[in-house]
Amino acid sequence: MGKLIVFEGTDGSGKSTQFQLLCRRMEAEGRAFRRLVFPRYDKPSAALLKLYLQGAFGAQPGDVNAYAASTFYAVDRYASWKEDWQGDYQAGGLFLADRYTTSNAVHQAAKMPSEARAPFFAWLADFEYGKLGLPQPDLVVWLDMPTDQAVANLRRREAATHTQADIHELDTDYLRACREAAGAAADFYGWRRIPCLDGAGELRGIQEIHQEIWTLVEPFLS
Repeated sequence: MGKLIVFEGTDGSGKSTQFQLLCRRMEAEGRAFRRLVFPRYDKPSAALLKLYLQGAFGAQPGDVNAYAASTFYAVDRYASWKEDWQGDYQAGGLFLADRYTTSNAVHQAAKMPSEARAPFFAWLADFEYGKLGLPQPDLVVWLDMPTDQAVANLRRREAATHTQADIHELDTDYLRACREAAGAAADFYGWRRIPCLDGAGELRGIQEIHQEIWTLVEPFLS
């Protein structure tokens, strides 16, 4: 079987930047791998989750419960697995993923009170890895960015790219709950936490964070 390394983080955490840095380093060193990015918004399997994010089922994230919303995203991953990468994974390939089942743990558990999260995490693992048969990650790298800084990053990105935020990105309280849920998920599943601030509360450098990630990833490359 192959290996699967997943990048996770709340919106505005710098996750995609670090994912791209790692992919470029892998390519520069001639390492064989494939990249996965979820959700796949351009695919038919993402139709329900796009409607959800656009507010068709309610203007607030909590208008769709965690279990229902999780299935929207899981269907897209299942389609990707069956259509695209199951064979290569089973043949021993290495995959790097920008988001995965882990994102349901972060964004959907945020809708729940803290005491309901562990049962949800257990259900999610059984549903996606057990019932749907998706592979479990070998390593999950979680970029832990404080919410206020993440929101500032999001607003700068929206202004620079002239893009419109979805219902998740517009709700600061929800984003704060996502960070709390991510911490609980990291403890439950054993994710590796990468702090985005240093001990003095200042943003760490992009290359410094990248190097820490590389030390976690490198053992899986042999």
